[in-house]
Amino acid sequence: MSLDIKICGLKTDDAVAAALDGGATHIGFIFFAKSPRNIDPVEAGRLRKAAIGKAKAVAVTVDADNATLDAIVEALEPDFLQLHGHESVERVAEVKACFRLPVIKAFAIREQSDLDQVEPYIGVADFFLFDAKPPKGSELPGGNGIAFDWQVLSTLDGKVPYMLSGGLNAGNIGEALQATNARGIDISSGVESAPGVKDVSLIKEFFQAVRAAQSVNAV
Repeated sequence: MSLDIKICGLKTDDAVAAALDGGATHIGFIFFAKSPRNIDPVEAGRLRKAAIGKAKAVAVTVDADNATLDAIVEALEPDFLQLHGHESVERVAEVKACFRLPVIKAFAIREQSDLDQVEPYIGVADFFLFDAKPPKGSELPGGNGIAFDWQVLSTLDGKVPYMLSGGLNAGNIGEALQATNARGIDISSGVESAPGVKDVSLIKEFFQAVRAAQSVNAV
C-alpha cells in the first residue's frame, strides 16, 4: 500500500520545493491566526501552483465559518479541507455539501477513550487525522511537536482511513510506521528549525528516513 505523506504548515517557495522534491503527496497550508504557520490565502494560492499535478493541496482550518472557508477555497483551490477544531458531525456534513470538497477531520488523541469520538464521523468525513492532544496552555490544536502513544490505535477498525500526526520526525518515523496501520503521515514542527520556519535539510532527512523505514518494512 502506498503511503500518503503530507508536509504541513508551508510558507515559502523553498519549503514547497523541498516537499515536492522529496515526494510529498499532500502539502498543507494553515489558516489560523494564532499559529506561527498561518498564511494569507492569496500567498498560499501562489505557492500551491508549484504542486499542481504533483501533490494535493490541503487547507487547514480551525472552527472556521463559511465566509472564511469561502475566501480560502477561492484563493487556494484546495483538493481537501482539513477541519482541525471542534467541528461537529453536522458541521462536517455542512462543509462538504457547501464546498463540494473531501474533508479531513482531525482529532486530538491521548488515550484509548479518545477514539470514541471518531465513530460518529465515520462515513461523513472522508479521512481522519490523529494528532496528539496539545499540552496545557497551548492555543494550537496541532503543530506542538509532541507525540501520543501510537499503541492506542491498535484497536481502531482497519477500514478507517487516517493520517498519523503529532511529534513525528526523522528519528521516530520508522517506529511510528511499524506501530500503526496509518495510510498517511503528517509532519510540521518535526521539519522546522524554529516554530513556523521550515528547514529544507530536515525535510530531506525526513524523506530519507521514511524511505529507509519503508524498505525495512518491505523485507
